[in-house]
This record gives sequence, C-alpha cells and structure tokens, in this order.
Amino acid sequence: MKQEFNPKNADLLININGELYHRDVAGISPFDSAVQGGDAVWEGLRLYQGRIFKLVPHLDRLRDSAKAMAFSVIPPHEEIIAEIRKTLAANNMTDGVHIRLTLSRGLKYTSGMDTRLNTQGPTLIVLAEHKPPVYDKRGIRLITSSVRRIPPDCVDQNIHSCNLINSILAKIQANAAGVDDALMLDYQGYVAETNATHVFIVRDGVVMTSDTGACPKGITRSTVLEICQREGIPNRVKNLSLTEVYRADEMFCSGTMGELAPVVELDGRRIGAGAPGEMTARLSALFRERTRKEGVEVVKFASIG
Repeated sequence: MKQEFNPKNADLLININGELYHRDVAGISPFDSAVQGGDAVWEGLRLYQGRIFKLVPHLDRLRDSAKAMAFSVIPPHEEIIAEIRKTLAANNMTDGVHIRLTLSRGLKYTSGMDTRLNTQGPTLIVLAEHKPPVYDKRGIRLITSSVRRIPPDCVDQNIHSCNLINSILAKIQANAAGVDDALMLDYQGYVAETNATHVFIVRDGVVMTSDTGACPKGITRSTVLEICQREGIPNRVKNLSLTEVYRADEMFCSGTMGELAPVVELDGRRIGAGAPGEMTARLSALFRERTRKEGVEVVKFASIG
C-alpha cells in the first residue's frame, strides 16, 4: 500500500497559528519544538459531509497528550475548531477529507532539548487533505515486525506524540517485505497494534482486540467496541498472542485514516478464508452508518442530486 499523490492537493493552504500558507511555502521555523525534537502531539480527523466524526474525543486526547508533555499553553477546543473551519473554508473542502492536527510546544530562542528555551508557543498546524480511506477494502497483508512497541515505563504510548520513529522503522520492514503494514508486538510478545492502526480479530463470533498498555487508546477502536456493545456482539479486550491471530476466523484494522480494513494475510499465512469476513463487513457497515449521522458540523455540505 502506497498512497498516491492527489492532484486536488497541489495547492493546499496550510494553517499555521491562524495564518494560511501554500503547501510549498515554508511556514515552520527550524527553532520550532516539532523540528527540534519531535516535541509535539497530533491527531488525525476525518470529515464526512461537513461533519468531523468524534471531534471532541480527538481534541480531548490532544489536550491530554499535551498535558502529559507539560505544555504550558494548550489552546481550548473552541479555538482549534475555529482554525479547522477556517482551513476547510479556505480550501473549499466539505467531504472526503483527512485532517492532521499538530500542536508543538512552540519556538525556542536557541536549539536544545531544555523546555525552558521555549519562549513562544504553542504552534498549531492544521493540515487538511483530500484523502479517502487509504486501505484496500478487499483486504491487506501484514508481516510481524521485529521492532517492538515501546512499553509505558519507557514512553507511554497513550501520549500521542509526534515521535513516530518506532512506527516508521516497522513500516520500513513492511515495505521491504512487499506488504501493506507491519504488526507490532509489545515486550511480552503480545500484539500491540500495527505501525499505523489498531488490530481486531474474530474467533467463534467473538470480536477481540488487544489492550492499550503499549499503544494509544484509539478513537476508532473505541467506536468499534461501542458498536459491539450496542449491537450485542460478544467482544473482549485481552492480551492477544500471535498464535491466536494466526488461527483467527477474521482480522481487521481500525483507524481514522483507513476506517475498518480487513486483513487477509499475516506473515505469509492466510487469515480465515483469506478474504473479508462477515463480521468485518457487518462492523464496517455499522461504522459507516454512524459516520453518516454523527459528528460536529464544521462546514456546510450540500448533497448533489
């Protein structure tokens, strides 16, 4: 899976601290904390027909991550939503859009790790792109990476930080193997998530996902569990071994950028029937139903026809 360049994004306007910049114009200082050391937090949002699904939970997680990083200033939700609206309006976007929010600690007066060097901040970046869900709904292929998820006693992965080297190294392995993404284990050998998404398996009608000791508490993951509970679908959160995954009836990934995506192969082994399963299809349909009806309106959407 490689995302292709979308010509509709050739002239994007990027919002940096309320100012709009063409995508080809430098708008971030080399003294910004995001550049200096990945000292920033982020969220991915998706726009459906003028509404952002689960916007408030995403902004809550952004704030929680910034608080855990001891940011001295965190913009209120209302301010961030206003900048999102400005960005979408400037780019004439109403549907089929992925939004990347980045909040850094801000500018330093000289380079260095010491947060006391930060005198201006924070820096808020709103990057909105025309981008449909990125995974192939016919099924994706994974390998198990040798790169392990960082345990919470090193860096808590529930801090949604911009330091993504761990995931990038796993993705490099997936690319070299010619598959879509990499499954990552924690230091006990249990499944954490992929380099980019959370993981679910289905066995004997029970939907199961790993706990979040070594991965973030995903918004889409939580939505899938909410759907299961609402629909009376048996579900469990537990430590998942590779053996359990190999013998699963179905497997799928979840995330804002890709929604729900079936996994048909792991480490060269066919998962289930080697095709999207019935439970995956059912949950995907129920998820789409929620995204059509729920969310915070940020721009007006006029349906055609």
